[in-house]
Amino acid sequence: MRTSFFAVVLLLLAATGYPAAADYRTGGLVVRVIDGDTLVLNAGRTSSKVRLFGIDAPETPHLAKPGQPFGPEAKRALGEKVLGRRITLDILDVDKNRRIIGIVRIGRRDINREMIEEGWAWAYRRYLTPPRAASYLGAEKAARRARRGLWQQEAPQPPWIFRLRQKLQ
Repeated sequence: MRTSFFAVVLLLLAATGYPAAADYRTGGLVVRVIDGDTLVLNAGRTSSKVRLFGIDAPETPHLAKPGQPFGPEAKRALGEKVLGRRITLDILDVDKNRRIIGIVRIGRRDINREMIEEGWAWAYRRYLTPPRAASYLGAEKAARRARRGLWQQEAPQPPWIFRLRQKLQ
């Protein structure tokens, strides 16, 4: 897969000490959903992996690695929202895996927030920043209270704990 022009620009900005362009916006066609918080965006001649900002969805099974309960459902939910659709992406950063970190929008809808609101993802507190933190945390609290999606489980294990335990095994 070729690295997106946008990812290269953001990496160069980060390397030169400039903050990531928090209000940089682009768009494209979602050509693949990898899991409940990652997709592939085709923007012209380039494709880039996009990690949804502020959320962490249950892990899906991959090769010999096990997944978590509700991982496949979270992937399906994101796919139903965005796969094959044109989206707008508010780019916030590029992570160590060279994925673009951003907020996915369809019209005025914040798809990241919807994933939390519907119980398909946790608000990822480690990376949440204002002004979205309160909104995303409030969405998670409402989903928990209503026992939507993964919150149907008695004590769901956060993906960051699941990943850590997988590394330690």
